[in-house]
Parts: sequence; C-alpha cells; structure tokens
Amino acid sequence: MTPPQRQRRDPTPESPPPQEGEGKVRNPERMYVVAGPDGERAELDLVTLIVARAEDPPPSASPEQAALLRLCAAPLSVAELSAYLHLPFSAMGVLLTELLTAELVQARAPIVRQSRTDRSLLEAVMNGLQRL
Repeated sequence: MTPPQRQRRDPTPESPPPQEGEGKVRNPERMYVVAGPDGERAELDLVTLIVARAEDPPPSASPEQAALLRLCAAPLSVAELSAYLHLPFSAMGVLLTELLTAELVQARAPIVRQSRTDRSLLEAVMNGLQRL
C-alpha cells in the first residue's frame, strides 16, 4: 500500500525557461559567503551591543544594511538583530563588519554585572539602617 501524495496548499506557478536573448539565469550568492576582499571579520559575540551612529541609512546601503541601521537606533545585541532580520549569525557578522569598517555602527561590550556584591557596602548599608 502506498501512502497518499501530499498536495501543496498554495501552488506556485513555475517560471518559464529563459529565452535565448535573456542570458543565463544566475543563482544569487549567499550573503554569508560574501565576506569582502580580505575575508576578515570583526570579533563579535552574540551579546555584543550594536548602536547606529547615524539616524538615517546612507543611500548606498543595501536593504539589509538599511534595516539593520534602522533597528540599531537603540542598542541591540547581535542575537536580537539576527532574530529580527531572520538572518544567520554568520550573515550578521558579514553585515556588521561592513558597517563597522564604514563607521556607520558602533559595537559595545555588554554590561556585565558583578557576580557578588561588595561585603563592605552591605555592612555600611546595614549599619546605616540600624542607626535609624
């Protein structure tokens, strides 16, 4: 017995094959493959905060860069930006490296809270409360 065939809910029409005069159809390059001329990337972590330096993106910015610059009006982590733009972390690394080299965004280290409070501070607060 063979299982029933699944049917698509929204059938998409197939695109017609290219004509002779149209040229070759290219597959778009994946963003995380394009890493610039030297392939160097900024050292970014998932919790690194990114802040835009300018209010509006420049006209030469790609759509992804423009969306990223609009989102970074307030500090956001690289993980949040990746989730909002539905892009993998590797693609975010490429985008942010380009924006950092163009000085359109600024990367900040995350605010790390101390694991333990200072004992002398707690004692001073306790002594102050006892005097009241």
